[in-house]
Amino acid sequence: MSYEELISMLAATVRLTTPLLLACLAGLYSERSGIFDIGLEGKMLAAAFGAASVAVVTGNMWLGLIAGIVVSIVMSMLHGIASITLKGNQIISGVAINFLAQGLTAVLGLAWFHQGGRTPAPPAGGRFPPLIWPGADQFHGVPIVGPIYSVLFSGHNIIVYIAFIAVPVTYWVLYRTRFGLRLRAVGENPKAVDTAGISVPRLRYEALLITGVLCGIAGAYFSIAQGSGFVNNMTAGKGYIALAALIFAKWRPVPAMFATLLFGFLDALQIRLQGVPLPGIGPIPVQFIQALPYVLTCVLLAGFIGKAIGPKAGGVPYTKDR
Repeated sequence: MSYEELISMLAATVRLTTPLLLACLAGLYSERSGIFDIGLEGKMLAAAFGAASVAVVTGNMWLGLIAGIVVSIVMSMLHGIASITLKGNQIISGVAINFLAQGLTAVLGLAWFHQGGRTPAPPAGGRFPPLIWPGADQFHGVPIVGPIYSVLFSGHNIIVYIAFIAVPVTYWVLYRTRFGLRLRAVGENPKAVDTAGISVPRLRYEALLITGVLCGIAGAYFSIAQGSGFVNNMTAGKGYIALAALIFAKWRPVPAMFATLLFGFLDALQIRLQGVPLPGIGPIPVQFIQALPYVLTCVLLAGFIGKAIGPKAGGVPYTKDR
C-alpha cells in the first residue's frame, strides 16, 4: 500500500467513524445519567429517514438536519417516558425503539415515496457538500504533509468536523460544569442527588434530550451527508457498535473517540479488502469480509477490554422515597 493509499484509507476511516462517534457520545450522556440506551440504532435510523424525507421535499440540507434531530428527540423522549416516568425496563424500551424505527421507516417510506421503502436522492441543496480547506489543491503535491492536509483533513462535510469537535465539548461538559457533575452523580447515586434538592427525572430527561440531538445528527449524516437518500436499515447495526465502543472506552469521551476510530478503521479495511485475492487462497467471500468488523468487535470486547464497570445506578428506575 502506497503512502497516498494509506492516507486515503485513513480519510475513509474518519468518515466512517463519524456516525459511530456521535452515537457513542449520545450513549455516553444517557448512560452516565443512569439510563441504558440500547435504542441508539433506532434513533439514528428514524433520524436518517426524517432527514432524507424533508431534504427531498424541501431541497434544504439544514431543514433535513433539523428534521432528523426532531425525530430523534421524539424517539428519545418515548424512551424517557417508558424508562423514567413509567419506570419500565430500559433494555426492553430500547429494543422497542429499534423495532418501532425499523418498521415505521419502511412503512412510511413505501407509503410516501413508493420506492420500496427508499426515498429519492435529495437535490443538490439537500445534501451536505465536502468542505475544501484553503490551498488544499496546491498543497496536495507536497511530500508527506500535502496528502495529510488535502485528503485527510480537508474534503469532509461539516458533520464530520462537528463530531470530532463534540469530543472536547463533551469532556468539558462532563468534567468542568455543574451540569456534568450532577449528571455523573445521578448515574452513580441518584438518592444523594435527590437529597440535595435536584430533580433526578429532570436530569435524566435532559441527558436523553442531548442523546436525541446527537443521534439525530448521526442519522442525518447517513442519509444527507455520507449517502444520498434513505435506504431500508441503512444504519446496519452501527448503533450497537457504538454501544460496544462506549463499553470499550469505559464511558469516557476521549477513549470513546479512539475506540470509534478503531471500529471505523476496521470498517474501512473491510471495504478495501472486498474482492482482493489473498496469496494461495484467492478472493475471500464478500459476506465474510463484511462481517469482519462485527467479529473483531466481539473479540476486542471479550479479550482486551478488561473489567468495565458502568454507572452504578444504570438500568435501575429511581423511585423517590416518601
